[in-house]
Amino acid sequence: MTAETYAASPTPVVRRALFRRRSAIPGFGVTLGVTLTILSLIVLIPLSAVAIKAAELSPQQFLAAAFSERALAAYRLSFGAAFVAAVINGVFGLLTAWTLVRYEFPGKAVINALVDLPFALPTAVAGIALATLYAPNGWIGAHLTPLGIKAAYNPIGVTIALIFIGLPFVVRTLEPVLRDLAADVEEAAASLGASRLATILRVVLPALAPAWLTGFALAFARGIGEYGSVIFIAGNMPYKSEIAPLLIIIQLEQYEYAAAASIALVMLGFSFLMLLVINAVQAWARRFH
Repeated sequence: MTAETYAASPTPVVRRALFRRRSAIPGFGVTLGVTLTILSLIVLIPLSAVAIKAAELSPQQFLAAAFSERALAAYRLSFGAAFVAAVINGVFGLLTAWTLVRYEFPGKAVINALVDLPFALPTAVAGIALATLYAPNGWIGAHLTPLGIKAAYNPIGVTIALIFIGLPFVVRTLEPVLRDLAADVEEAAASLGASRLATILRVVLPALAPAWLTGFALAFARGIGEYGSVIFIAGNMPYKSEIAPLLIIIQLEQYEYAAAASIALVMLGFSFLMLLVINAVQAWARRFH
């Protein structure tokens, strides 16, 4: 009996046996073992080490280190600025992706390459460049200062840096979905009498919702842990413009390893919680749209 005859056979056992013989990928046991080994070495063991180090503290010491007034201020800034930056990137990232996919214009290739610049640019270089631009005597900051807007060395500067590093995540996540969303769908909605606003709200946005939420989650997660591009423009003032990753570094420099691990563990827990919420929303969006 030939392989074609086996492939056409309705028997599931025969099909599975044929697939196992012809597949170029190793079996399930091997691939699962390699996957778990890599995840353990790269993710699980380092994260477990953080929890083990934080466990050296008593519950009272852990609470004092992880939820001090300075730590709470750093959490508010890190998570708040990351959320605001992710929302802004969600809006302008959608517009950027739409423009790059749906329109042809001179310089499109250059703009498309610039979107990926935060991926390739060292974070320290990005931070220095942003601080130079938005400082009170910078090219942009000099025009904002007379208006009473201080865009550097404060939480606004932190948000600007997180917008810079998070935009590509939204754009690159939305682009494949926009390419698959044919313009014929919009034309069909228009032929049925739908206005442009109704087409956007009822046709375009529901189709883009899962991808948009994914890009938002990626930008938000990247913003929470960003360090290099933020410290140069944040000002790093305790209780005002000090981010949580910087506070962890300060604790390490003071040889307070357990306290640093406590703060890192709290951030890890918040990050997991936010990702679970966002994944639940994504699942809901896929189910109903």
